[in-house]
Amino acid sequence: MNLWILVLATVFGCYALKLAGYLVPARVLEHPQVRRVVELLPVALLAALVVVEAVADGRHWTFDAPRLAGFAAGAVAVWRRLPFLVVVVLAAAVAALLRLVV
Repeated sequence: MNLWILVLATVFGCYALKLAGYLVPARVLEHPQVRRVVELLPVALLAALVVVEAVADGRHWTFDAPRLAGFAAGAVAVWRRLPFLVVVVLAAAVAALLRLVV
């Protein structure tokens, strides 16, 4: 299959998904359970991405000390409600320092 066909199909699929969000009636979004899911969905997706990046390398699981230490430092920083930029820099610094030592 041609690469450009896949790119165009992805573009149209993303556009259709975004358009579908605008076409959802307001009364559906006002329902408390739907509102709760909509509010928590980005948090769940970001958490899943962080965990995958922390313990996966391509298609394989990778449990190495620097990654897990950076993940733990980031988790503690989030728990302490530090700003997002501080969380990222702290996690990266811990992982980099541990890679330097190990």
